[in-house]
Amino acid sequence: MNAIASNAKPVKIVGLISIVAGVVLIIAGAATALVVRDQLVAENITLGEDVAMFAGNTVNGPIDAYLQADIINQHALESSGGLTYAELDREDPVRASVMNGSFLRASLFTSVIAFGVAAFAAGMGIMFILIGWALRKLVDTAPVTTANTPVAKTGAAA
Repeated sequence: MNAIASNAKPVKIVGLISIVAGVVLIIAGAATALVVRDQLVAENITLGEDVAMFAGNTVNGPIDAYLQADIINQHALESSGGLTYAELDREDPVRASVMNGSFLRASLFTSVIAFGVAAFAAGMGIMFILIGWALRKLVDTAPVTTANTPVAKTGAAA
């Protein structure tokens, strides 16, 4: 048995594991994005007329969620005279409304992050598949040698 053939099996196995892991990551990323999207849609949030863009759209993705969070912040700051929740006096009646706005913004930003993590997982899945494919291809195209015969060098002499 030649040296390349005896070392090829573990590399091919690692390549296959990498490809399988890549497929799993892509499926997990897609499933996560779909679940987050479904949860956002279930809330029936519609972008108002005063958002920067996409007015009237249903919040169902990271851009819509970010825009909604931004407009909630603008409304909260307008109602509080530009003060954040932490800056308002504890007895200020506007404080509860600003606090609710902060909670809503945090929830929307969490969905934005979830979409980012899902995209990252899918992207890493693609990378794992490519690495696994490259490993398997590398083994398939490696020069054949025996344990006692070195591979002939090409190019300039050493």
